[in-house]
Amino acid sequence: MIETLHNKKWSAFTIENLFRIKKVSGLPIENYKYGKAPYISTSSTNNGLANFVFAQGKDISKGNCISVDPIKGVSFYQPFDFVGRGFSGASINLLYGDKINRYTALFICTAIEKTSEKKASYGYLFNGDRLAKAKVFLPVTNEGEPDYKFMEKYVKDRENNLKKQYAVYVDILVARLYKNIKKDKEWRAFSVSEIFDTIQRGKRLVKERQKTGKIPYVSSTALNNGVDNFIGNDVGIRKFNNCLSLANSGSVGSCFYEPFTFIASDHITHLKGNYSKYQYLFMACMLNRLAEKYNFNREINDLRIQKEKIFLPINLKGEPDYKYMEDYMKYLEQQKIISYLDYIG
Repeated sequence: MIETLHNKKWSAFTIENLFRIKKVSGLPIENYKYGKAPYISTSSTNNGLANFVFAQGKDISKGNCISVDPIKGVSFYQPFDFVGRGFSGASINLLYGDKINRYTALFICTAIEKTSEKKASYGYLFNGDRLAKAKVFLPVTNEGEPDYKFMEKYVKDRENNLKKQYAVYVDILVARLYKNIKKDKEWRAFSVSEIFDTIQRGKRLVKERQKTGKIPYVSSTALNNGVDNFIGNDVGIRKFNNCLSLANSGSVGSCFYEPFTFIASDHITHLKGNYSKYQYLFMACMLNRLAEKYNFNREINDLRIQKEKIFLPINLKGEPDYKYMEDYMKYLEQQKIISYLDYIG
């Protein structure tokens, strides 16, 4: 009989009996310069990755472990050495074990999150003895031990099925996106206020006031489309959609196309016009160059963004060539999709 999640026997294990529990090392992210070491935070998205920093020595935590956020109980597998904020009650916890690899860890992360759903919050942190004594349910062997071979096979099978689905999707998408692009174009500078009809920043919403929900909360992170959390607040907020988000502080100059409805922090300025997804993506690439001009000490305030310039390709009339922008981004998407397909084999 083929073993499945439903016909396997399961048992409860305390986390301290499965793993060696450690606290993350490191300092608050503002103490580091940009570098190549992943900085893992309590974010519930993008594997907890907040940015890449320069760090070494005692600030580095060893990879091949599971990180557990004590605030929400979100767990991720960390394959690489990384940095995080230590010396805090709300620092992430790290779980090390001899049977941990990418596949077993991904399975166990889901099991830990099921355990922590009712145990983690700002007022009831999922760490210390609470984490150590928590029970996680796992499939077991006939001897009653965690069945790591089953976990690994289950995750590998899921991954292979997704790769097959992706390959079919890519064949269809590449055919639809095909474009033959001319590389030589004339360019011209336009003020941001010329290009966008609406320019407005979001509203401040501190972490402690964010309610759990399903609406993306976009802040000043340079990763994951700027999404820092998913929240359910409906008072004292500003919602935007189908626009660009530009970080005016923090990761200053980071710009993303946001196709969905989101709540913006006061570290974000939204830029909106009557544009398609691909036109927005092209302009986001150009606006990202503003990061070279600004930093923590020189932010993009409301006056500066109005006067800021963006270089765009132009048509024979000297106007922004929006059709070229769209075709060019479709061409790049096609090339990137093909490279992903090569990567997954």
